[in-house]
Amino acid sequence: MRKRLVVVVFMVVAALIFNGCGGNDKSEKRRRPVPKRPSASTGTKPVATAKAPTGTAVIIGEITFEGKAPKKWTKSLAEEMAVESACFAKYSDDPISDSIVLGKESQLANVFVHVTKGVPTNAKYATPSEPVMIDQDGCMYRPHVVGAMAGQEIHILNSDGIMHNVHALPEKNAEFNRAMPKTNNTYSHKFEEAEPIFPIKCDVHPWMGGYIGISNHPFFNVTGTDGKFEIKNLPTGTYDVEAWHEKLGTQTQTVTVVDGKTHTLNFTLSRS
Repeated sequence: MRKRLVVVVFMVVAALIFNGCGGNDKSEKRRRPVPKRPSASTGTKPVATAKAPTGTAVIIGEITFEGKAPKKWTKSLAEEMAVESACFAKYSDDPISDSIVLGKESQLANVFVHVTKGVPTNAKYATPSEPVMIDQDGCMYRPHVVGAMAGQEIHILNSDGIMHNVHALPEKNAEFNRAMPKTNNTYSHKFEEAEPIFPIKCDVHPWMGGYIGISNHPFFNVTGTDGKFEIKNLPTGTYDVEAWHEKLGTQTQTVTVVDGKTHTLNFTLSRS
């Protein structure tokens, strides 16, 4: 009897040891695999935000157009706009497309000029509290081209007192299409991501179009009819500066600036 009891105890202990060592195939298949930790070479480290560098260097310049603009770029909008008498009545002469606007000596308006290289990518600049203003006036966007910083308020007005809609077509930021009847004549919006210039349009009035550029730094400007631009408060360094026009494309120049100095950078754009 004692001998039989010893044998039974031995078999029970052996079974426990066998199961504990992983001899049961079914329990092994049900066990969830432990995910591997990323190695140092494949893991990504967050980029620390740096204090935005400030300086006193200034870049000024003038942008001119070389050549002859095609008639379709400066066409009259009178026939199209005649359907909106409230807009058409605001013009003493035929309204002209804003595709290309030239000064007396071929200075080029509506050029978005901005620094594309040289600003630290991890620098965090304060978002301006003053909003950027766009007005729908005379069934045109005024101004035709604007720049804003990511997160900055853009106020879109409707001075025409008729139905408009603002249809923004960015790629990184969310697209929106906002109806603006005369009873709702102001709309505010923020684009949270920096991205190259993109179009806005009015689906009600197909000749209406404009452009918005969103930057993560304040070093940009848009030319007026005098073709001039000014970029302030740059720290000493070397920068790529790009001039963009909706019909004439882009041109980039490199400039080295020094604190306390004003540097001149002129561009001449032409048809490719």
